[in-house]
Amino acid sequence: MTSPADRQGELAIDVLLDSPLWDSVPAADATVREAIVVAAEQISAPAGELVVLLTDDIAMQKLNRDWRGIDKPTNVLSFPATTPASGVQTAMLGDIVIAFETLDRESRAESMTFLHHLSHLAVHGFLHLMGYDHQIDSDADAMERIEVAILDRLQIPDPYLARDSANG
Repeated sequence: MTSPADRQGELAIDVLLDSPLWDSVPAADATVREAIVVAAEQISAPAGELVVLLTDDIAMQKLNRDWRGIDKPTNVLSFPATTPASGVQTAMLGDIVIAFETLDRESRAESMTFLHHLSHLAVHGFLHLMGYDHQIDSDADAMERIEVAILDRLQIPDPYLARDSANG
């Protein structure tokens, strides 16, 4: 099921439901949109269009295997768009894919609400589209600080606190 593009200023967000599992979470569409809009405001993201695909672990495993060589599902994947051709009116920012079952397992394991974790994954995926990464510790720390600031604006607790206290 496709929802129409949501124009928030100059940001167009298409949310596509690719699994009936998401039917049990009617607030998923609005949650994803709000998280991305707040993230875009926080980092002063450029105008453009992006697609968020809400899918299941089977589809996510195929994407993860085909694009990253990892034959298992993951929670979120981001596919930044290439530079648009000249004359294109709206820049395509890229695609974000989120897997229902992995998100559900993680939210339960981390004692987070499903929608809070969905917001976090949408923010995380969006930051990847904007060029943020976490391959080295300093980049990971910077990305986490931005995520926490965005989630705070959404009134969502810091998802890294439990991990940090367990490691500290």
